[in-house]
Amino acid sequence: MIEALLYYLLLGAVAGTLAGMLGIGGGLIIVPALVIAFEMQGFKASIIMHLALGTSLATIVVTSLSSIRTHHQHGAVQWRVVVRLSGGIMVGALCGAFLADQLASDWLQKIFAVFALVVALHMALELRPKRTRHRPCQAALMGVGGVIGLVSALVGMGGGTMTTPFLLWCNIAVRQAIATAAACGLPIALAGALGYWLAGVGVDGLPQWSTGYLYWPALMAVVASSVVCASFGARMTHQLPVRVLRRGFALLLLVIGCYLIIV
Repeated sequence: MIEALLYYLLLGAVAGTLAGMLGIGGGLIIVPALVIAFEMQGFKASIIMHLALGTSLATIVVTSLSSIRTHHQHGAVQWRVVVRLSGGIMVGALCGAFLADQLASDWLQKIFAVFALVVALHMALELRPKRTRHRPCQAALMGVGGVIGLVSALVGMGGGTMTTPFLLWCNIAVRQAIATAAACGLPIALAGALGYWLAGVGVDGLPQWSTGYLYWPALMAVVASSVVCASFGARMTHQLPVRVLRRGFALLLLVIGCYLIIV
């Protein structure tokens, strides 16, 4: 158990640093790393991906609070947009968690792999959505939020890789889009983690120290180190060639995605 906790602490440090440095969701690193750790610990194969996704979302509940606080202090969060998206986001995330419970671990792994490949392509090519002057109506925002929440729950992430491009498409300034997307990560994580918690209650083969599909030793260790290292990563943004690092990270995601599809 000591070795596992050290691994989780290292994982949180890496995920927090990359999240702060590159502005990407830590779930892209946390989920596959947890899958490897859970396999090494001998957890039941049929629930490993569910545990990794649920635990990843639960870490985002805590880590997103620090990010939101920073963005809010700079007045960058458009709270009206957050509120309008949050209803759909929470319904979608809850549905995504219960949908994941019905899917085999192999299918969830393939879904995550495809998502990682799409993000890798987006980062490598530095794609930018075409802006429009018209923001969708409330019903459309609810629908978009539902899709973002559903997909985010299925891949164990805070949704920033989808929410930010959507807000840019809505002609929201880059800094405000990133900040608002970060704020939207909290309702995604809350609803998604709650969904995985409830969906996993009573499932056979859950490891000790788990509640539903949330595995607490990994959750607490990853949160502890990622919160500390996120600010370090943010400072490194101004000292390192971030564009080169983003493309390097895109290559890493490409490898991860291909590996998860093949195995």
